[in-house]
Amino acid sequence: MSGSWLCGRFEFSLKRPLLMGVVNVTPDSFSDGGQHVDTTSAIAHAQKLVTEGADIIDIGGESTRPGALPVSIQEELARILPVMAAMRDCGAAISVDTCKPEVMQAALEAGADIINDVTGMRLPEAQRIIAAHSNCGVCLMHMQGDPRTMQSNPHYQNVVHEVQEALVAQAHLLERLGVNRARISLDPGLGFGKTLDHNYQLLHGLALLVQSGYPVVLGASRKSLIGQVTGKPVDQRLSGSIAAALAGVARGVAVVRVHDVDATHDALKVWQAIQVAGDLS
Repeated sequence: MSGSWLCGRFEFSLKRPLLMGVVNVTPDSFSDGGQHVDTTSAIAHAQKLVTEGADIIDIGGESTRPGALPVSIQEELARILPVMAAMRDCGAAISVDTCKPEVMQAALEAGADIINDVTGMRLPEAQRIIAAHSNCGVCLMHMQGDPRTMQSNPHYQNVVHEVQEALVAQAHLLERLGVNRARISLDPGLGFGKTLDHNYQLLHGLALLVQSGYPVVLGASRKSLIGQVTGKPVDQRLSGSIAAALAGVARGVAVVRVHDVDATHDALKVWQAIQVAGDLS
């Protein structure tokens, strides 16, 4: 992947894979629910991820795990805004993981660099907000259904092509509304309305999404697709998560969204060294 991704105060070169570190300020996220639900703990965790090499901190105040119930706008903002304020000048871009237009608006007014929407900006109001903020980056994720229903018999004729077509169509919609193409990234949404086979077909076929020309964000870290193959619980999925991340960057993924920044950072350093050696030979 070459080029750049424009994200608020940042223009990220895509000559190397970027690391997006996950900060869940929630009591019920699948991977770390309750570990960072209070502001002090969430800030300390975010600072740790930056120290470990995160280029982007992705702050979420509402769980999107299968079956998750929504929280109020006020509760979501109460969770994320203090963390955002503390991390504003940390040196990493600030991403906010939300699908609510009201939260997007407040987050952007508070200085968010990226909006990461698991629904792919389906709501017209969300689209208008993103179009009105000319500098922010946006991540469009694919999800079939919503968190409460997405794992109820998801079905595709060809999951790789259908996900690619849906995401590119949504990106084109934003462009028609005036969003600079260089601000848009795409996420295939592993685990969001996909079976195990769908997830691995998407991982194998990531090159098709990369060929669309938009930066691709990959979030496989600690997900059930790792556990179903390895037989390991959430807190023992590091090796599998790194394998998925490396498979993604080998296929041209620009950003890997992970919980374990330090270990993934080391793995990417080795991967980059191998790439450089190949270029020199």
